[in-house]
Amino acid sequence: MKKIYILFVLGLTVASCGKSFLETKPQATISQDQLLTTKGVEAALIGAYGLMNGNISGTWGNYSSAPSQWLFGEVAGDNAHKGSSNTDQSTMNDIELHKPNSANDQLPAMWTNYFEGVLRCNATINLLKAVQEGSSSDKFSDDRAKQIEAEARMLRAHYYFYLRRVFGNVPYIDETISTTDATKVKNGENLYPKIEADLQFAVQALDYTKPLGDRGRVDKLAAEAYLGKVYLYQKKYAEALTLFKDVIAHKPDLTTMDFRNNFSIAGEGGPEGLFVDENIINPDGSGDNANVGDMLAGGYGTAPVSCCGFYQPSVDLVNAFKVNADGLPYLDGSYRNNTYKSDQGLVDKKGDSAKTNYKVDTTIAFDPRVDYTVGRRGVPYRDWGIFPGDAWIRDPAFGGPFVSKKQQIDKAEFAGNTVSGGEYITALDVNIIRLADVYLMAAECAIETGNLKDALDWVNAVRKRAANLPGLRVNNKAVARYNVKTYPSFPNADYARNAVRFERRLELALEGQRFFDLVRWGTAKTVLESYMTFEKQYVAASATINFNARDTIFPIPQQELDRAPGILTQNGGY
Repeated sequence: MKKIYILFVLGLTVASCGKSFLETKPQATISQDQLLTTKGVEAALIGAYGLMNGNISGTWGNYSSAPSQWLFGEVAGDNAHKGSSNTDQSTMNDIELHKPNSANDQLPAMWTNYFEGVLRCNATINLLKAVQEGSSSDKFSDDRAKQIEAEARMLRAHYYFYLRRVFGNVPYIDETISTTDATKVKNGENLYPKIEADLQFAVQALDYTKPLGDRGRVDKLAAEAYLGKVYLYQKKYAEALTLFKDVIAHKPDLTTMDFRNNFSIAGEGGPEGLFVDENIINPDGSGDNANVGDMLAGGYGTAPVSCCGFYQPSVDLVNAFKVNADGLPYLDGSYRNNTYKSDQGLVDKKGDSAKTNYKVDTTIAFDPRVDYTVGRRGVPYRDWGIFPGDAWIRDPAFGGPFVSKKQQIDKAEFAGNTVSGGEYITALDVNIIRLADVYLMAAECAIETGNLKDALDWVNAVRKRAANLPGLRVNNKAVARYNVKTYPSFPNADYARNAVRFERRLELALEGQRFFDLVRWGTAKTVLESYMTFEKQYVAASATINFNARDTIFPIPQQELDRAPGILTQNGGY
C-alpha cells in the first residue's frame, strides 16, 4: 500500500501502510468535521497501519522499535551482536549483555512508537463509530464498517503483542478510555485476553481476500496466523494448531516458494508473506516511510552501503548452520567443535601474511541458508561482489567477522528503493509472520499434542525448500560443501522438540524471533549463559553473563514512570 499523508487535529500523524495506496501530500491541516467522513476514517486507518514500520516521523533513532525487532529479538539472544564499535549506541551493549536499567535510551522509542500505534487504532475505531452513528448519509456499508474495525483491532493487537513481549507489564488502553483517563491506567493487567479478543474479532470479520484489494492490508489468514502465535506463547497448542492448519491449507506448498523472495524487492508481495510491514521510499525521495528500523545494518568502510556496521551475526549462529554427513544439523551442540571463525584473530606478521592471504574454507559442510543469511569473507554478498572481510566491518574484534544479509538489497535494486546518498535506508519489506514460521509453529503444536508425524512433515517441508537454494560459487567452485536433508523420523517428542527449535533458529535467523523463542521455551538462561561463554573466546562484545528471572523482559522506561508517578510500576528486579 502506498502512502497517504494527513495531519490529524487529534495529534496523530497519519502515514504509510504499504505499497498500493494513493500517494498524496496535503497542503494544510484538516478539521475534525472533515475527519468525520468515510474518507477521514479510511485515512485514519492508513495512519494506524503506518506505525508498522516502528516510526512516527523522521528516519534516525527508530532502531529499537524496528518491526524486525533485531535489537530485542536477536542481539538480546544468541544470534547477533550489536556490532559497530563499543562506544557507538553503547546502550545497546547493555541490551546484549542483559544489564539495562530503566534510563537506557533504547527503551523509549519502543514504548512510545508502539503506543502511538495503539492510539491510532483507537482513534480509527472511535471515528468509525461516530460516522456510522452520525446524521450524515456518508456512511460505510455494514460489511466495510466491520472490516475497518477488524483491521484496526488486529493492528492494535499487534502493537500490544510487541509491547507485551518486550516490557511484559504495560497499561491497556482501548477506544473506550479517554485521553484524560488514559494517564490513570495502571500496568500489570494480563494483556493476552485483550490481544486475543481483538484477533478473534479479526478472524471472524475478515475474509481470505485483502480488504479493498490492497496487498498491504491484513486478512483472515494474517489474523489466524497471529492469533495462533499468541495462543502458542500461552501454550494453548490445540487452539493454535487449528488456526495454523487453516493457514497452511489456504496457501501453496511452501516447497514451491523461493526462500530468497523474502529478502528482495523483486520478491515482495509473494505468497509466503502473511503479516508484512510494507515499506516505500516517498515520492520526494525521503525515507520516513521506508525500512528505517534496519538502517544501521549496512556495511562499513568500502562497502556499497557504508553505514552503519551494526547487527553482526554471532560466530555461534554461523557455526549452527554446519551439517553432518546426513545433511542434518548438530542438535547436540557439537557444531561448536572445530569452530569456523573466518579470518577472526588472524594477523599479518613478518614472513607470515595469514590475514591478507586468508582463503575461505570450501570443505565445510553447510546448510546453504548460511550464505543467504550471513556475509562471510570470500563468499559473494548479493550482487555487491565478494565480501572482503574487515574492509566492510567497523570493528571486527568487537563485533566479529560476519555481517547480516537479510536486511540489505541488491545494488541493482537501489534506484527508487533507497534514499539517494543514504542507501542504508531501503524500501525492503519486513516479514513479521511468514509461512515458514507458521509451518514451524504448527510443528511445535503438533509435538505438544502428540502428533510427531505432522511435525516431521512440516519441519521437513522447510528443509526441502532450503535444499532448493543454489550454493554460492566463486570461479565456478562452490564455497562450501552444501548439504541439507530431511529428517528420516522423529523417534520421540524430546528429539522432535529439539529439532523444531533448531530449525526455527536456522530458518528465521536474524528475523527477530530468537530471544522471544528462548524465553517462551524456558531455555533462555541455559542457552544464553552457554552462548556467552563460548562466544567471548572470539568476539569482544561478549562477556560472562548471569541471566536472571527479571531478564525475560526489559525495564519500563524511566521517563514513563516519571510521567505517571504512582500509576506505573517498574518490572521486578529493575
